[in-house]
Amino acid sequence: MNLSVGNNSSPPRPRWRKVAYGGMQPGYDDNHTDESFLEGMVMNASVVKRDMVKVMLDSVSISEYLCIVALVVLVWTCTLASTIDENSLLFIDVSLLVSGFLILLFTQEMLSFNLLLHYFLNISFFITALYVLAPIYQTLTRSISSDSIWAVTASLVILHLFLHDYSESTVKAPGVLKHPALTSCISLNASVVASVFIASRLPSRVHVFAIMLFSLQVFLFAPLVTYCIKKYSFRLHLCFSISLMAMTLSFVYMLHRLLFVLLLSLLVFVNVVCPYWLIRIQEYKFEINGPWDEAKLCFDITD
Repeated sequence: MNLSVGNNSSPPRPRWRKVAYGGMQPGYDDNHTDESFLEGMVMNASVVKRDMVKVMLDSVSISEYLCIVALVVLVWTCTLASTIDENSLLFIDVSLLVSGFLILLFTQEMLSFNLLLHYFLNISFFITALYVLAPIYQTLTRSISSDSIWAVTASLVILHLFLHDYSESTVKAPGVLKHPALTSCISLNASVVASVFIASRLPSRVHVFAIMLFSLQVFLFAPLVTYCIKKYSFRLHLCFSISLMAMTLSFVYMLHRLLFVLLLSLLVFVNVVCPYWLIRIQEYKFEINGPWDEAKLCFDITD
């Protein structure tokens, strides 16, 4: 009797084990979990608590670049209206070139003769190439109507602002190994094409050279200069940004009152409204982490 009972009894069920690669375990479904599955659940483990003042200070870089682009558009408008002649443009170009060059030198940690020579050669090649290509730029869009030029230029400037990397510069300092993102390169190319379209509507070769030099100095090297200032001293970066915004608003106010209101509203939106929204939506952020998450490497795979 005891023998028959022993023959009919099933073997003990093996204990379920948590394994990543081992196939199905006998007696358990493929998606089986035990009672300890939710013990490792963590809620909002990686949510960053943001400070309103800190977010507002970080957004100053965006407003700073918006004002830089607004100044470029302002110079374009005055040049096309013959308010600024080629001599004034060349004076602005030289002033920007010298001031930007000095800022880069003073904010570099390692200042050497090789670095000076590197900057000098690059700037020389850059200016020479622009002067040689100026006649081509002047006649590049002669067969295109002006309305189409203004529409495409406005679209390219908006695309440039939308894809621009506001955290750092697309043009890197010597020795930096990190490559710019694809969106940053597209943004830079959009600004260059917009500059070419504006230059093609100017009457003389000197005009074209001066406006192209001005535009490319700003779009190529202004982000690098502002990034170096911010890296050198955040307080200096803050003072520079506030001064730039005040100067831009004053120039736009003299040009048109409605544009002044629009630009001021945009700056308030970027510096006050957007940080406030970001802080408020943090209250509704709900993130769950647990044993079901993918494994993350704790080292750089390129090392």
